[in-house]
Amino acid sequence: MRVLIAGLGNMGRSHALAYHAHPEAEIIGLVNRSEVDLPEALQGYPLHDTFRGGLALKPDLVCIATYSDSHAEYAIAAMEAGAHVFVEKPLATNVADARVVVATATRLRRKLVVGYVLRHHPSWQRLIAEARDLGGPYVFRMNLNQQSDGDTWATHKALMETTSPIVDCGVHYVDVMCQITDAKPVRVNGMGLRLSDEIAADMYNYGQLQVWFEDGSVGWYEAGWGPMMSETAFFVKDVVSPNGAVSITDGNKGASDDVDGHTKVGGILVHRRDGDELIELTGEPGHQQLCDAEAAFMMSSIKTNNDLTSHMNDAVQSLSICLAADESIRSGRIITLGDTE
Repeated sequence: MRVLIAGLGNMGRSHALAYHAHPEAEIIGLVNRSEVDLPEALQGYPLHDTFRGGLALKPDLVCIATYSDSHAEYAIAAMEAGAHVFVEKPLATNVADARVVVATATRLRRKLVVGYVLRHHPSWQRLIAEARDLGGPYVFRMNLNQQSDGDTWATHKALMETTSPIVDCGVHYVDVMCQITDAKPVRVNGMGLRLSDEIAADMYNYGQLQVWFEDGSVGWYEAGWGPMMSETAFFVKDVVSPNGAVSITDGNKGASDDVDGHTKVGGILVHRRDGDELIELTGEPGHQQLCDAEAAFMMSSIKTNNDLTSHMNDAVQSLSICLAADESIRSGRIITLGDTE
């Protein structure tokens, strides 16, 4: 499988290393707009400064890990050039573009996988299974606030040129909510605040969303980026139902901007009326192992002609919820989701 990697930031380098190690993948080129320091394993591959130049190599698979505002354009161009696509989340910066990407994949019979890394994490799969076993309706309480500075704050500021934290990070955890309840989201409310004059006047670096589901389930998610963010209760993952609760218990998450800490579970506390059960989860995959798992899933989906319809539709649904929260923050209104949202 001839693979092109576009975008060589933290995620792009990890995806490139995953395909470098995959026995059935051959990296034919890397794309980055500027010069970049690469690990030794990637230094021998041809480096292009334009996506068009990379596509000219005629890849079978394109991995897109660029900034969010290019995801839809690059994904469509790659599929029209004959390639399957792995694209980092979010799929697009608006719902209309996300739907066009999915429609293109369906029309051209290309495989499209979106980088929802928690779907490949066995501990998060266990959390979802335990919550579903309790039965709904549910209360979802989730956040990921990052006290970022230095290079990480610089990365966050670059991301916020196109995408807010509530969208960039929120799609992961809203996707978890949707996997647990299976119910249609019906309305979304959001609030946010600009806490730094280092970002654009129309952007906010703290946001919270509230979502209501058709089965009565409700949930909130908050995300904040920057040196001013608190590290008290920065990582809450909690699901409550009439029959109990499922919670991530690991309190020692390390630094809030540590990428390995964002996916680590450590332990799950299942609370039922007849008692509590602590499920210890050892040997969890790290960030690179999860990127390896995503690459393996992408390659397998192509090889076995896996039906990715529900995967693509789920990606659009979680994105639509987060973008509705963004619209609510900017407009001050509760957003009612349409039948196709």
